[in-house]
Amino acid sequence: MVSKKFKLLLAIVALLQTASYAQDTTHMSMSGNGTDANWAYDSSKISSKNMPQYNEFTNYQNPYPPKPRSQWELSFGGGNAFIIGDRPMFAKQDGADGGYVGGVTGSISARFPLSHVFSGRLGYMASMQKIPGYKGNNATFYIPFSSNVTHALTMDLIASLNTISSHRGNPKTNIYVFVGYDLAATQVAKGVKGGFKYDGTVYNGSNPDLPNLYANDENKFITTFHKDKFGNKNQALYHNIDFGGGLAFKLSSKVNLAFEERIANSLTGVDFMDGFSGRRGNGTTADKMAYSTVKLNFNLGNPATHTEPLWWINPNNYIYNEVATPKHMKIPIPVLPDADGDGVTDQFDMEPNTPAGCAVDVHGVSLDTDGDGVPDCRDKEKLTPQNCFPVNADGVGTCPEPECCKAIDSLKMQPSCSIGSLPSVQFRNGSATLNATAKSLLDNVAQQLMANPNCKVKLVGYGASDKRAQQLSWDHVNAVKTYLTEKQGISESRVIFTYGMEGTGTTVDLVPTTEEGPNTVPAPHPNLQKSK
Repeated sequence: MVSKKFKLLLAIVALLQTASYAQDTTHMSMSGNGTDANWAYDSSKISSKNMPQYNEFTNYQNPYPPKPRSQWELSFGGGNAFIIGDRPMFAKQDGADGGYVGGVTGSISARFPLSHVFSGRLGYMASMQKIPGYKGNNATFYIPFSSNVTHALTMDLIASLNTISSHRGNPKTNIYVFVGYDLAATQVAKGVKGGFKYDGTVYNGSNPDLPNLYANDENKFITTFHKDKFGNKNQALYHNIDFGGGLAFKLSSKVNLAFEERIANSLTGVDFMDGFSGRRGNGTTADKMAYSTVKLNFNLGNPATHTEPLWWINPNNYIYNEVATPKHMKIPIPVLPDADGDGVTDQFDMEPNTPAGCAVDVHGVSLDTDGDGVPDCRDKEKLTPQNCFPVNADGVGTCPEPECCKAIDSLKMQPSCSIGSLPSVQFRNGSATLNATAKSLLDNVAQQLMANPNCKVKLVGYGASDKRAQQLSWDHVNAVKTYLTEKQGISESRVIFTYGMEGTGTTVDLVPTTEEGPNTVPAPHPNLQKSK
């Protein structure tokens, strides 16, 4: 009979094995934002005991993240309970094949994680079976056994078979096997005392042909209790070794439904649970209990400080998210050859022998801000106006005399500006960001404006071909204005805002002036405005 139960259990496990690997990928985003992949970096889910390892992990002193705090599982179950024994059924003779005695069972238990695979469980089970009557040899007597009531305290070690996977995320189902121990107390209540009729025949309920059920087992029990009304001992406390398996289906992050099979085997050869002892006729065959239950399981614990029970979390989530989107790995900075040390790798350096100390552009070519042919690192006049070209070997130009033919009365009536000319600012294509060179030019312009309080500066931006060009022209002028007023402290009233002129769209000309003009102009196409 036991082998049939084993085969049935294995068949159920094999049937459900394929479904058990259906996986939940909601916590396996490539960005690593899944809750169950983030526990390695979440200190709120780490116990104080494991906090030293967490600190070592975050400081790259330990490659392994600590074990997080995990929720427990509270389970309520109910189902069928069977006695697998050797008791002859009804009119069968002693020594005939035994049969199953069925009944009901209920349980409550608490399961706690030991790792992502192993967990422990403590519980209580109770069962009750109605035992059919027994007719003795040659129908000479009949004993109407009535019931078996068993209580058991259980301890189980559970192994989850499908938690860890290299190809999927968290499981939606949990298939598990377990081995355990239980301490059981059983009472078998049997027939009435005195004579009674069965099938028209009068029998004696205390017939001596049915001896003390526990007489031969007494030395194998921890304790035997009081006797029944026939003088026979009918209660006992004994040890069992249990094994079984189950399959749980995840209904939500807090609830799951499980189907479980458990078989309890006596460690002391107990042969009384079905109200019949095989010792009377054909040797010793210990009885077993089989429980087929449906369980409703609830997660216990604050999800803000605890993960789901670890058997519902694939520990490979952390590994694969880290590979896809590194958060913890130290990735070394590549070192590329740069012979002249100008910061541009030799592979892209268009001037491989730049003199030491000379600033270069993105192509490794020495900067020449004013375009006079003398690099800035040797130019003694870095902002030579174009009307002062050509320049000498030091980059110094010869500027023509300024016009001075204005009437004396005009000079008296209008403030004069002694700044001869100012440089132009260049932007990269499509960009409204001031580079270091442009800022250096504007620093010089600000110094000249501060030294000449009668002077204003007219900012002239170019680009009029379409809406995008017009907006970019406005962005360029606004960037120059913002730098002069906010970074250099030039009064906004001394800046004249002009944009959208015909010309090169990457240039803003700075013109010294004393004329009046707008210093604030709304953006023509704000939806196309550059943020940088």
